[in-house]
Amino acid sequence: MSTTQEQMEPLRHPATDLPLLEVRGLSVNYGGIQALQEINLVVNQGEVVTLIGANGAGKTTTLRTISRILNPRHGQIVYAGRDITRRKAHEVVALGMAHSPEGRRVLAKQTILDNLELGAYVRSHAAAVKQDIEQQFQLFPRLAERRYQLAGTLSGGEQQMLAIARALMSRPKLLLLDEPSLGLAPAIVREIFNIIKNLRNTGVTILLVEQNAHLALQAADRGYVLEAGQITLIGPAQDLLQDDRVKQAYLG
Repeated sequence: MSTTQEQMEPLRHPATDLPLLEVRGLSVNYGGIQALQEINLVVNQGEVVTLIGANGAGKTTTLRTISRILNPRHGQIVYAGRDITRRKAHEVVALGMAHSPEGRRVLAKQTILDNLELGAYVRSHAAAVKQDIEQQFQLFPRLAERRYQLAGTLSGGEQQMLAIARALMSRPKLLLLDEPSLGLAPAIVREIFNIIKNLRNTGVTILLVEQNAHLALQAADRGYVLEAGQITLIGPAQDLLQDDRVKQAYLG
């Protein structure tokens, strides 16, 4: 059964006593506006956890703060047992966290291959990087066919695939995915979510922000509902799919 944040203790994955990611009392301001207020969330190793909510609720801000692009006003971010609240963004990438941002943001004037190589900038073993590039091409066959094509000439769906593949090139333990279906045709959205499910099966832990709440909850183990910068509901994804409040607000 879904519940409010105050009622629910952080869940633990059976394979470990500690979550891979734990966010404690996170608050973020934009100037005089409080974008996030006392956010608490947990992501356990091997889970897909989704954060859903309306536009402007603070979902992207949450991911950008976790990946250390934004600084919190207060609160704590603990990743793999380390306090990363004041770490730099490139440092958390080196620790095993990758962020595929909203709007894809591929390097338009670079080739697909260049984008993938740049995604591995924290790694130094050239042979392993080359092997991982080929693995990405197996996961994303459309990219393999266009490896020397400029990223800016790709379709929206192909750019989204490239953004995810580039994030995976750092070999993350935790992948932050921000709005992977945004602006894409339904057939491409289904393909992207099949890829997300396949990634989960390979052992990649995922924190997913997604406008399509139905697809997100279908793909996830657990979900959080964010409203006006605050977590208002937490629960197993299947429970949230059946929750009348979630149905009315997000599932149509």
